Amino acid sequence: MSDTAPRATPPPATPPAPPGHPGPPEHPATTTPQRTAASHRTATPAPPATTARGRRVPLGTDPRAVRHSPAPGRPDLGHLADTPRVAVIGGGIAGLAAAAALADRGARVEVWEREAGLGGRLAGWETRLRDGSRVTMTRGFHAFFRQYYNLRRLLRRADPALEALTPLPDYPLLHGTGARDSFAGLPRTPPWSALAFVARSPTFGWRDLAAMAPGPALELFDVSVPRVYQRLDALDAPALLDAVRFPPAARHLAFEVFSRSFFAHPRRLSAAELATMFHIYFLGSAEGLLFDVPRDPFPQALWEPLATHLTARGVTFRTGAAVDRIDPARTPGRHSVVPAGGGARDYDAVVLAADAPGLRRLVAASPRLGDDAWRRRIAALPSAPPFQVTRLWLDRPVAADRPAFLGTGGFGPLDNITVLERYERQARRWARRTGGSVVELHGYALPEDTEAGEAARRLRAELHRVYPETADARVLDERHELRADCPLFPPGGWPHRPTVRTPDPTVVLAGDLVRVDLPVALMERAATSGTLAANALLERWGAAGHPVWTVPTAGRSPLLRALARVARRAGPHRASALSAGKG
Repeated sequence: MSDTAPRATPPPATPPAPPGHPGPPEHPATTTPQRTAASHRTATPAPPATTARGRRVPLGTDPRAVRHSPAPGRPDLGHLADTPRVAVIGGGIAGLAAAAALADRGARVEVWEREAGLGGRLAGWETRLRDGSRVTMTRGFHAFFRQYYNLRRLLRRADPALEALTPLPDYPLLHGTGARDSFAGLPRTPPWSALAFVARSPTFGWRDLAAMAPGPALELFDVSVPRVYQRLDALDAPALLDAVRFPPAARHLAFEVFSRSFFAHPRRLSAAELATMFHIYFLGSAEGLLFDVPRDPFPQALWEPLATHLTARGVTFRTGAAVDRIDPARTPGRHSVVPAGGGARDYDAVVLAADAPGLRRLVAASPRLGDDAWRRRIAALPSAPPFQVTRLWLDRPVAADRPAFLGTGGFGPLDNITVLERYERQARRWARRTGGSVVELHGYALPEDTEAGEAARRLRAELHRVYPETADARVLDERHELRADCPLFPPGGWPHRPTVRTPDPTVVLAGDLVRVDLPVALMERAATSGTLAANALLERWGAAGHPVWTVPTAGRSPLLRALARVARRAGPHRASALSAGKG
């Protein structure tokens, strides 16, 4: 990956250390996540990006962010007799990250995307409203947390200063009982962030903290991937919270809201995934829990500039081109990508970066891809329950004090509300012209038989409870997206998740469905896996891969980590004891 402005030549395999780099790590450690090229980790400040005007922009603020170095190799693929041709199946975050990393080293990359535009679950498309306005519809709000180092490095290829993103001042949470919480103004660094939250939270006070079960609670301060999965993956998320003795109000306001952001009911989410999420967003990182959002719809803000940048580096995009199957090519060791309309093309390697349903279909239609055990693993990949995004164009504004984003709990199917004109320029222009408001509602983990119209009715009814002024508003237009294509991370599922590498060394996987034994989640897991998939191919061809960055790979406090290990040795705090709620 590159943090600098676009260059015409591939970057060096080992760039010089940035100013202020502390040099070799004080306590070097080695890890090999999924046998990818990330083989050495160093806690060091992340290097800044450089804008076209020469301004230095830091990647993050946490001095304990960890750099995972790739396997060494040549600076590019120029030593090979023939430049490898790579097909990337899927033009979402994972596929774009893989394409960028491969193109940097000189591979000839073609990205196949079945939809008309790039971005995957962050794609967008034009739609005409009843008033004649042309606007961009998407699959809904996404938060770009400051811990998303690898995603932000990808976006910085086309936007070095990340000027397309703007910060939101708060992450407010509201429960149906009236309880409220906020993450604005908290210190960024744990444990001070957690203590400050307790000090001012109406739902999680000092008495609640004192009542927590010490043994299970300490598990949250000793999160290290993959060990946390080995300890906790057999549990569901509520079992862990029961064992920790989280107060009910805080659980509903903060942690259930977060777990449902994985598009699953908490009972269907692994406790290890929840513990890892605590580590990434709150207890393990000093980046804080606030986030940025795009100033414009996803295509204009992110994917069109990135596609322009990658095209200049030789990447070819084939949008609106669904792939039917992948066959062995006539040349041994190569692959033939067969699109729906015919006209197969041969490649030296393939990056499978489709979503879970797409990957299942593609592998099922490609009988020569992988071995039987791997194919069974792909066929068994679970998908999360349906979710719905309902966007409403109202004839009047919501109250002026409504935040841009509000997480909700205890309001039926409603999980969050976004007021788009608070940050998105396209929505702001429409709102100013009409005097109205653009409001987006999300409902996650819906029943399998959900119907979009009925879900929209229920979401609107809850909106009226939360923002009563909308009850009298007239809906000038509306759009609904009901989907069920996100991965599910159920209890006990971690050992069965597919990894970046497959039985065929020239076929690799990428996406948020992939097991990556690093502390990453959601969009950041997609971006990280895309880079690691590219690194696996580059390593095979003798070229250097790209570093990836993560939050600290262990709990921040050596004392709390030691106490957690003492507690585990002193009493049975593994899955059976935790599920019984023992401390």
